[in-house]
Order: sequence, then structure tokens, then C-alpha cells
Amino acid sequence: MEQRLNTPPACHNIADFEAIARDRLEPGAFGYFAGGAGDEHTLAENVRAFERIRLTPRVLVDASHIDTSLVLLGLALPSPILLAPTAYHRLAHPDGEQATARAAGAVGALMVASTMSTCTMEEIAAAASAPLWFQLYVHRNRDITRHFLERAEAACYRAIVLTVDTPLLGRRERDLRTGFKLPADMPTANFLAKFPEYAHASAIGTDSTLRTRALATLEPALTWEKLRDIRAMTRLPILLKGVMAAADARRAVTEGVDGLIVSNHGGRQLDGAEATITALPHVVEAVGDALPVLVDGGIRRGVDVLKALALGAKAVLIGRPYLWGLAANGENGVRQVLEMFNGELELAMALCGCPSITLIERSMARIE
Repeated sequence: MEQRLNTPPACHNIADFEAIARDRLEPGAFGYFAGGAGDEHTLAENVRAFERIRLTPRVLVDASHIDTSLVLLGLALPSPILLAPTAYHRLAHPDGEQATARAAGAVGALMVASTMSTCTMEEIAAAASAPLWFQLYVHRNRDITRHFLERAEAACYRAIVLTVDTPLLGRRERDLRTGFKLPADMPTANFLAKFPEYAHASAIGTDSTLRTRALATLEPALTWEKLRDIRAMTRLPILLKGVMAAADARRAVTEGVDGLIVSNHGGRQLDGAEATITALPHVVEAVGDALPVLVDGGIRRGVDVLKALALGAKAVLIGRPYLWGLAANGENGVRQVLEMFNGELELAMALCGCPSITLIERSMARIE
């Protein structure tokens, strides 16, 4: 894959990074990262929904020092902005997830490493200097699930993020139009050591499309009962990623889950699902103080982070924005994106009269 690695022009927002990424990536790779399911209504709504949230700032508050720090599942973090699990970072840059992990460590940001990474979870851990969580897809082969959980514990990951919204893969028509296929020299690295037959999509089915891989490997019968089996396999806290309904959130509390991530998979699964920021308050209300609720999807500015926190999120996760940074300028690009987000969040907090995360209140945000 040809990629120009010269220093990009100055970027002033995430849209600037995205424009550079579009120019530098092959159309199939860019479409894979950028696209959503079906007509991409949910993909677009994730972003548009933030535009309908209005903030009510407070004044005459000392904003000379802004504190964005928090404690999340026992981890002291400098910022509520986390890196969501995203697959195949080497599509964006040759250094892949290791570059992302180094950048996250430089600003102290927690990174969630994907099952479908192009560097192993151990390689990511070796490059990281900030906490890591491991995102898990449950596979039909129970041995794979157990193997990944054991490796995550051994590599000092601090929690498991269990993706629960992918019994089947959404129909991603951008990939169909571009004919996107994973390059033959880009295996899914976590499978290589013990399950090499799953490492290359081309070895699983008739071609190297992601749909072929998913149909052949992912567990379509993931249930609450099977969740209990997974809990028995690990000592690590488990967060469920992909919860949108209040009823599911209440059930998660009774099942002893440690956290929830309100997510519609970045609009890549069910087209027509509501925006995550719209679903967030209902999930927060359903669980109360029983467990932390996080959110991803559509977050493009630091002010979006503030809106999510005001609506009850403990923290947020960003995905596409840091991938655009990775494609634009490798490790430095990811770091620039994270610093941009943190700077925008601090400014928004100061202008809203909230010098501390703890002072952000529900009354500040109104959904029109």
C-alpha cells in the first residue's frame, strides 16, 4: 500500500485531519474507516445529534485552573477522552497500533485495543505507557475467547470491553462499492500464535472480505447466559459495548457487569438505530449510580465531550478522529488529535464555568 508520509499541513480541527487521511489512504481503506451500514443514516445522525444539544454556561466562576482528571474503574486518568477499539491500524500507517499506543501514552489516554488489531496485544502493551483495556469479540470457537482473555490478563490489560452488538456484521455498502479487501500481508495478529487459520481472512472463506470472516468466526448466539460463562473465564472487570436500550442496561446491572458503553458501532451495524448521544440519558437513568456509563459515536470536538459528560457519561471514546490523525502523521498525528480534543474540552469547560469535571451538571445541556 503506497502511502505518503511527509509532514502534513497544519490542522485546526478533526475535519482537517480527515481531509488529509482521505488524500493519503487508498479509497478502499478510507471507505472502510469512514463508512457505515446501509444508507449511513445512523452514521450521520451520530454527528448531527450533537448539533441539537444546547449548553447553558455559568459565569463568574474561577476558570484559572481546569481539572479534567477522573477515576474510572479504579484508574486515575488525566482526561475523560479514551481511544475506542478500532481494527486494522496498519491500513492507516505502517506502525499500526503500536504508534497509536505510544501516542496515547504520551498524553496519558487509556486505549482500548481491538481483537482485530494488526499488532498483537502484547506488542501494543509493550508500546503503551498508559492503561489499556482489551476489546473482545466472542468467537464460535470457545478456545479462542478463553485464550484471548488469558493473554489480556498476562499482558496487564486492566479490563475487558465485550462487544455485544455484532451477532452478524452490518451491510457496509461503501466496502462493496470499492471492493475493499484486507491486504494479503496484513493478518489479524492476535490469531497468529495459536490460531493461524483465523489470522488471514482469505483462509477462512472464498475471499478476504470482512463479512466472510465474521460469518465464519463470530458467535451469533451470544446471550446473557453466555456472558456469565465469559465472566467465569476472567478476573478482569467487564464492560459491555453496544448497549442502547434502558432495559438492557438494567439487565446488565443485575448480571454484575462493571460498566457500559453506549454505542451503535459508529453507525456500522444497524442503520436506523438512534444516535448514541440521544440514547445516553435513558441508559444513565436506568442504571443510576450502579456502574459507570461511557459513550462513543459522533464525537468530533472537545465541546461534544462536555455535552456527553453533562448528559451523564463518565467518559467518552473516540475512534475515527484518531484514525485520521494516524493516517495523516502517524504517532505524532494521533498525539496531535488527542491534544486538540483535550484543549478544546478545557476551553469549553472554562467557558461553561466548570473548572472541574465534577462540576459538570445535567442542567447545563438541553437536547432540542
